[in-house]
Amino acid sequence: MKIKVLIIDDDAKLNELLHDYLARYDFQVASVTHPADGLVYIKNTPPDIIVLDIMLPGMDGLKVCREIRKEYNIPIIMLTARGEVTDRIVGLEMGADDYIPKPFEPRELVARIQSVCRRYFEKVTSDQIQCGALEVNLDKHLVILGGRKIELTTMEFELLTLFMKNPGKVFTRDQLLDRLRGIEWDAFDRSVDLLVSRLRQRLNDTPKNPKYIRTIWGKGYKFIAGEAHD
Repeated sequence: MKIKVLIIDDDAKLNELLHDYLARYDFQVASVTHPADGLVYIKNTPPDIIVLDIMLPGMDGLKVCREIRKEYNIPIIMLTARGEVTDRIVGLEMGADDYIPKPFEPRELVARIQSVCRRYFEKVTSDQIQCGALEVNLDKHLVILGGRKIELTTMEFELLTLFMKNPGKVFTRDQLLDRLRGIEWDAFDRSVDLLVSRLRQRLNDTPKNPKYIRTIWGKGYKFIAGEAHD
């Protein structure tokens, strides 16, 4: 699965250069030149990571970072003027995950994106699992998708947790029935299909173009969001 990068920078030529360069490393790249357009883009199509310039028209990057952090937990790399240590410190305090001083080599940006994403993708702790924009907090029974909370039933939550703990593993219907046994539901194959269908709807996922759950015909299902990062 390609990592989706959003660049918010008012330098259209730099955006075009970075778009072409990052695409060579198999990133899916979008760019905007105005912060308001960036905020709208994030709302409609949450990216996996944001590259955000500090010097922007209408609203500086620090304010944009603050606005993003009000609703989203998407990693942010700030672009700062070389030598402006204060901007870097304030940016990190406001929730940026990393920064790069301008001018910079595009290859350095690739390395920073890869490094930040490694800390976000498939981050598993004692109480949290994360695959890109999808996060599960086991202790709080909380699911966040693209920075927004989504409501799941107990069965849906348990199924999602099982999938996310085993990315790339194919589960047959019988295996899913065994793993979820003890939860009050009708134990027959069709109920598994219905449960998966409901979970897909919650995740805005589709069988034809899956982002998270893929049907393996004749076998069962598997979770695919983390496969590219195993």
